[in-house]
Amino acid sequence: MANTPTPSRERLSAFVDGLQASGIYTFTSAEARAALAKSEVALDHALRRLHKAGRIAVPRRGFYVIVPTEYRNAGAPPPSWFIGQLMKDLGHPYYVGLLSAAAIHGASHQAVMVFQVVTDRPMRDALAGRGCIEFHVSRAVERTPAIDVQTETGAMRVSTPEATAFDLVRFSGACGGWSNVATVLAELAERLEPDALCELADAHKTPEIQRLGFLLDRAGHPRLADPLLRVLGARRYRPVALAPEEPLGDGGAVAPWRVIPNIEVDVDQ
Repeated sequence: MANTPTPSRERLSAFVDGLQASGIYTFTSAEARAALAKSEVALDHALRRLHKAGRIAVPRRGFYVIVPTEYRNAGAPPPSWFIGQLMKDLGHPYYVGLLSAAAIHGASHQAVMVFQVVTDRPMRDALAGRGCIEFHVSRAVERTPAIDVQTETGAMRVSTPEATAFDLVRFSGACGGWSNVATVLAELAERLEPDALCELADAHKTPEIQRLGFLLDRAGHPRLADPLLRVLGARRYRPVALAPEEPLGDGGAVAPWRVIPNIEVDVDQ
């Protein structure tokens, strides 16, 4: 019969079940081939059948995520279950950042539609069931302060609240625009430490410090904004547009940040 499981599929299913029983939710095609001693063609056929049956998800070719019963409708468990293993398999440094990191730190005013990750080179989005991992590039990924956050299957690297604040400004377009950035910063503020912000500011470009300080000030957090102003006092800085991607407009720079508010920013609290 057409639906009768082949020996290769049965053996692969047993392999997958064994991994899940041990609390392991990812594997590679190389690991499966070594464990099952099957030809590449036979294994690929069995993997495709399991994928079609919804037992595994494939965010990257050759990398598989086991789908437990409670996530069958979603097509895959959340990216937090496997992002650490995926990036290890790819061999790239990373951290969970932007809105995803902000939500982990408690700033979850709006639902995050994608799982945002920062790494050291351009990568296409990874899809696993209904989940989408969106990658952003930073040459400073390995120097960015991050912490290990425990997940259901292990741990993942997440940017600190202060690093997240700077990234929200740097990647504003990926974070819903400047009003959303300001809103998230207002929520994140209680997790931010002035000394840590100042220490991190030394590694950032002056316009990024100006914009972050301006937004924190606008959101009503002078405790966090004023120390950044002292950092700027040690630098020569000129007027910059809040939204460099928008026309400059006719308005002047707002003292003391020298930020030109060329768009309207609404903080939704």
